Amino acid sequence: MAVSVCTVWSNLTIFGLFISVILVTSAASATSNSTACEKENSTYRHNQDNCTEPSVAPTEPLPEAPQLLPDSSTLLSMAGADRLCPCDENTAVCDMNCCCDRECNKDDVALFTSCTVTTVRSGSKQLCSQDVAVYSITTDVYGYLELQSSVQRETNYDILCIWSQNRFDGLSHPSQSLPTADNFDSLFSQFVGFTFDSEGVGEGLPAEVQASSGYQFGDVLATAELNGQKGIFCLPAPGVTADCVNSSPAAFLKDQSSRCSQRLALDGDCSSLQALRMDTYTNVQLLAGRNADSAVVPVDVASVILQSIEGAQTELTVSNGENLLSVLTTSSGCANVVLKAVYVIKYNSSGELVNASVSLVLGFVNTSRTHNSLQQEFLVMYLQADGGEPAVHYSGNPGYVVGMPLMSGDRATDGISRSMNLRDTLSLLQSTKDQDCLKGPHQRSPVLFGQDYMSGCTLRLEDITNCSLVSQSLLNVLRGPSPPQYVASFGNSRLENVLDWVPINMNPMEAQSCNIPLSLHLEIEWTKYGSLVNPQAQIVSIREMIETNQSSLVLLSGGSSIVPVRSSVTFIPVSAAAVPGYRASPSINAKIPFDFFFPFV
Repeated sequence: MAVSVCTVWSNLTIFGLFISVILVTSAASATSNSTACEKENSTYRHNQDNCTEPSVAPTEPLPEAPQLLPDSSTLLSMAGADRLCPCDENTAVCDMNCCCDRECNKDDVALFTSCTVTTVRSGSKQLCSQDVAVYSITTDVYGYLELQSSVQRETNYDILCIWSQNRFDGLSHPSQSLPTADNFDSLFSQFVGFTFDSEGVGEGLPAEVQASSGYQFGDVLATAELNGQKGIFCLPAPGVTADCVNSSPAAFLKDQSSRCSQRLALDGDCSSLQALRMDTYTNVQLLAGRNADSAVVPVDVASVILQSIEGAQTELTVSNGENLLSVLTTSSGCANVVLKAVYVIKYNSSGELVNASVSLVLGFVNTSRTHNSLQQEFLVMYLQADGGEPAVHYSGNPGYVVGMPLMSGDRATDGISRSMNLRDTLSLLQSTKDQDCLKGPHQRSPVLFGQDYMSGCTLRLEDITNCSLVSQSLLNVLRGPSPPQYVASFGNSRLENVLDWVPINMNPMEAQSCNIPLSLHLEIEWTKYGSLVNPQAQIVSIREMIETNQSSLVLLSGGSSIVPVRSSVTFIPVSAAAVPGYRASPSINAKIPFDFFFPFV
């Protein structure tokens, strides 16, 4: 009996252990299944239906924390080369010949001719090592096109390559702040303040330079206003369009030349618009230095020229401090408006202004239309006053540039003397409407290299009372007030090198009973000098040819009382044809022993 009880008890114990093992195994399996299900849910969101949720009491989900969107540079640096496709422009559509487009299937690839993008990098070319996706199209054994793609590791052997890119925003621009009503003033001072304000220009310069009162290169010229405040010297200049912006500052040591159009209504703007008035450009008080307590340098009026509607110019005598105000006339429209202003500002070695002068050209605006557009021109030039030579403007380096004026001058004891006034350069008579040869002043145009030119004037027979006097006066009109004697062979010929200057061969007039010059022609021969890769234009010779009347002027006029007089210039290329040069064949001067061929010879 005892034996049977022990046997039953042992069997029950073994069965209990077996049941506990099965329960533990089931619990472990359930735990692993739930873990795998959660992992699958976190990895693939679209397979949630395959997992069974335990039946527990529903609880409110916790709110997820908002995540910041990564910027474009982070996405580019984290994405692989095989996931980037620069030619994929259309969504859900296969782009033709775009081998990296994932929307293209085998049927689309069969229509490809080539790959527009063959290599795609995962980062910048400056990285030392990066992944590169390579795409190509091959043909299988059956003649069908196949797309081959692979990802390779590219190594950059440049000594200055980037080993590690630890700044993700290094390849992208920072996002700019959008202007609002609150931050507009701060953004305006940040991006625009340095353009029109001279404050802070000297930051970063040595202490002795900042302490000096003189201007530095690029500083805005300051003026003394009537109210005692410090102003800025401004001149009209074109903005985005050709229209004038009347608040363009002038910078120190920066020669400026601007041309713009003033839109005006003559009835109201003729006498009220400040940009048309002469006193706007003459009543200027410049400060000699940057400091507000610097000396005041007034602008002197060097010359005032009145230009008619036809273009004839007459120099006016204006006393110091006198200004010609623009007035509205009934015949010509608005008179005495400023057409051109040329400022010449002299400075010393310390950067302080010494004196300033302005030359003005006044003219008329016609009242044929209600709204007119007046074209104005402004120039600012800087010259050093204490021993500094004025800047010499060249016409090439070294050869002449087409469209640049010829450099001309006269012979001096130590070389060539050249005038800085454009009127004293080699020039021709400029044609204007109904221009009389004996009634001046006459406008002249400089001779421009490579550009043939012809102009003229009219000679009235009733004005010829003294033949010799008229002949000399007409010759002076054709040649100019002070004709030069030499022309530079190159565009940058030095004044001290006399051999680099070509003399002008003038044709003397033959003395006859009545010898009137009817035409003046300049024949300029030039050649290409130097290498064939970059030839330089060089003037070889220049000749003046004057044609006079061979018969009576009455017969030349054809019965009328007007005889045309012409002036012209022609550029003749005399370059020789390029001949290729060959080296001479090398001569062999070898000596061998006298018994070299023994015993055959």
